Amino acid sequence: SLYVSEYFSQSAQKLSFYSWYGNAKLFHFHVPEDTVLLRWLLQASRGKGPECTSMEITVHFRHGAPPVINPLGTRFPANATVRPSYNISITLSSAVQNTTFVNVTTPAAGDWFIAAHLPEAAGRIEVKGFSTPCPYMFQADMFVLRLTDMPVLEPGVPMPHTVVSPAKPLHVKVFVPKHAAGMRFELRSCVTSEHKACAVRVLLGSITLPQSFQRILTCTGNLNCSLALDSPPWEKWLQIMVESLGTANASVSLEMLASFTVCRPGSPSSFLNFISLNQSQAGARPGSAGAAGSSAQSAGEAPHNVSGQRSSCLQNQPVVREDLDVVSVRYRLLNGPSVPVNSLSPTLLLLNLNTGMDSGGSLVVSLLLNKTSVSLANATVVACVSPASPVLSLNATRNCSTAFSQGYALSVGTSSAEATLIVLYPQTDDWFLSLQLLCPKGQRECNTAEAKVTVFAYLTPCFNDCGPYGQCSLLRRHGYLYAGCSCKAGWGGWSCTDDTKAQSIGAQNLATLLLTLSNLMFLPAIAVAVYRYYLVEASVYTYTMFFSTFYHACDQPGVAVMCIMDYDTLQYCDFLGSVVSIWVTILCMARVKKILKYVLFILGTLLIAMSLQLDRRGVWNMMGPCLFALVIMIAAWVHHGAKRRHCYPSSWKRWVFYLLPGITLAFIAISVYAFMETNENYYYTHSIWHVLVACSVAFLLPPRDKHKKPWAWSQKLTCRYQICQNDREELYAVT
Repeated sequence: SLYVSEYFSQSAQKLSFYSWYGNAKLFHFHVPEDTVLLRWLLQASRGKGPECTSMEITVHFRHGAPPVINPLGTRFPANATVRPSYNISITLSSAVQNTTFVNVTTPAAGDWFIAAHLPEAAGRIEVKGFSTPCPYMFQADMFVLRLTDMPVLEPGVPMPHTVVSPAKPLHVKVFVPKHAAGMRFELRSCVTSEHKACAVRVLLGSITLPQSFQRILTCTGNLNCSLALDSPPWEKWLQIMVESLGTANASVSLEMLASFTVCRPGSPSSFLNFISLNQSQAGARPGSAGAAGSSAQSAGEAPHNVSGQRSSCLQNQPVVREDLDVVSVRYRLLNGPSVPVNSLSPTLLLLNLNTGMDSGGSLVVSLLLNKTSVSLANATVVACVSPASPVLSLNATRNCSTAFSQGYALSVGTSSAEATLIVLYPQTDDWFLSLQLLCPKGQRECNTAEAKVTVFAYLTPCFNDCGPYGQCSLLRRHGYLYAGCSCKAGWGGWSCTDDTKAQSIGAQNLATLLLTLSNLMFLPAIAVAVYRYYLVEASVYTYTMFFSTFYHACDQPGVAVMCIMDYDTLQYCDFLGSVVSIWVTILCMARVKKILKYVLFILGTLLIAMSLQLDRRGVWNMMGPCLFALVIMIAAWVHHGAKRRHCYPSSWKRWVFYLLPGITLAFIAISVYAFMETNENYYYTHSIWHVLVACSVAFLLPPRDKHKKPWAWSQKLTCRYQICQNDREELYAVT
């Protein structure tokens, strides 16, 4: 045998603390056919700074689709089927780097996914630039050992082989045809080179994670041994590995035989399905001989098809896959949404999910029983949704399992006529929906009965669009797309249906009122600015108050939301107004010449607008203008003090009653904003930030110029009636 080793690598990713699925870093690999050994090389590293501490990294593995994980222990939506993922933990303690190997023998071919993340996020809101988070990096590489000339076991043909030694197992493969109802594997004529009792172990199938359904057959002695499998995977290569359990130097000669039981499906002809598809999409053209002939042919063959269905082992129902959008598919039944279900043979629907881009969503299957169509009161329609191959023998005790996979069970009856199944991240494969009518007293009771079941099946990025308290986000890893729900207002879970920590409606309204009405504290600052003739500054404060109010009204996570503009526009205007307010306040305190002050106002506003467009949340977008304005103010104050030969501002009352309180409020506001805000206390800590900043502005604004008189409305409003006395003396000419 000729083995070929291959190596696949992907770039390292920076890990994040976990709060939703978007924080998990995904790696996507493709394992080629005939792979006998798969080895993962997992490399984790961290920075060397003092902020880096010991950390535990969780790594999840899954074949066919991204792993379904639940690190936070939240609830999944009702009717969702969840199987825990296979995961390992990598600890970074004193060592800066950790290297871990994970081996998988006889892995299943196709897509494999790895997801890695850090522990649960602390919930603290960190201002970008105030703290330096420790970088934790993770990289996954894949080594595969592939057999280039794996022998093929032909069905029904005995195949002699020799296992050279226990260290060199024998690998063969057999192709499973479509409509295979069962497979029988036989091992016979087992002889060792030392003429001792034969002892071999046979492993059928490949390993898949998180669950592996590999079948193991142990044969001892010279007797023949066999294994029967129900519903093997259709149209796939099945790997078979034979290991010798004897001594190291003993070879084993044996003969293998694989045989299949094929099920003959009964369904309408493909031509009739094509005609019905065209008629359902375009409609029959009136006066067309072809359309009339097709209708007559369909009606004439209907009884023949029913009789054919009664003698077949399964009934195929034609299904059309309709792609709607990214990770969005709708399945449409050509013969109508209702399908007939009887007790003699299962009704089968094919749900095609093998494009390689369908595993990043949620498969939803809903069944609705027409109660009037069932003549038996206690009859039940049992359904199984399974990948790779259908379940062809349904009964009340069977758990929807096939040869190498575990399906999902559904049932509808007269007492419960509706049933829904949600498969999160379905693996890439052909999925099958099998339905059959069961009676409590045996199948003879249901021989003549038939039920009508309406089937709705579709693939959606996020189930129920994550509900009212979540946002469905489309995530990307290279060319692969998958979806996840980002929850808000304390809701959690895969589809934001877990209300364990959810905020009440009253709490949501309170948060909205605090964050919006706290901006009204800018009204005293605006009044002070207008009273002291700082009209430009008052305009800036009004702008900030308006956009901060409506930005926080639009930014709320719950139901108390009002957006008067696009969210991004409101956010940008809020950030711009906040930074410009600080800029104009400090420049106003500098008491520079008016022409220079207004030039700095305009130039600084333009530069702040540019920097916010580059990085809206960077700390230097606020600290940079503040520090530059402070330098200008200190320089101006030093100039004024040197010119007047005494400290500036000269009044101790100005320092004690205005400047020191204003500076104290500003420092407290910055401390609350930078170090105290978390996701849980945001609505009141940020409201405190609004109040403190607005109050500090009112204290820090300098007094008006001495030559300006206070506002006197009676003097300003000159448009009024006046009674005037004419004191001009008239001169009379005396003649």
